[in-house]
Amino acid sequence: MTTSNIDVCKAIIDGTISSFRSNKGWVDKAIAQVSDDKLHVALDPNTNSIAVIMKHVAGNLLSRWTDFLTTDGEKPWRNRDDEFVDTFGSRDELIAYWDSGWQRLFDTLSSLSPNDLAKTITIRGEPHSVPLAIQRSLAHTVYHVGQIMLIARILVGDQWTTITIPRGASANFNQQVWGKGHYQSTPSEQK
Repeated sequence: MTTSNIDVCKAIIDGTISSFRSNKGWVDKAIAQVSDDKLHVALDPNTNSIAVIMKHVAGNLLSRWTDFLTTDGEKPWRNRDDEFVDTFGSRDELIAYWDSGWQRLFDTLSSLSPNDLAKTITIRGEPHSVPLAIQRSLAHTVYHVGQIMLIARILVGDQWTTITIPRGASANFNQQVWGKGHYQSTPSEQK
């Protein structure tokens, strides 16, 4: 592998970690605004509560990122159907499980080498290039992050504190950050 290819592969891994960190951070800020009881409220009988979505995301991350390069991403110990049953009795218990999934993801991504991006892994027996598996996980997780953010915003109502750029404040935000490269920082700089 050439130095240029190694640099590109490292940039892909670092960019992926940054994207996942941003999304986890947004959810953490959103759920901090939601009361404990409202974490378990589904907006409709056919939808999931924030707690259930968090449980599902954590279960998915644990399954996909445990022994990422050596075993199928759908682990035999995973009980996906149970992820959609609200079983957490406390916020602390929910957040501990949520954080465990994310920690597994970050530990695994941080351990990948540029050469690992050329490997093939399986998810439910289907071969995936490592970059495809990474993108699949990112897309799946971000989909659910959006759900959590929207549900939190609805449940908190007028007490909501905007997490990203407030409406009507884009020009001010751009002026403050223009050229500072806050999205260009490496994962170690974001800690």
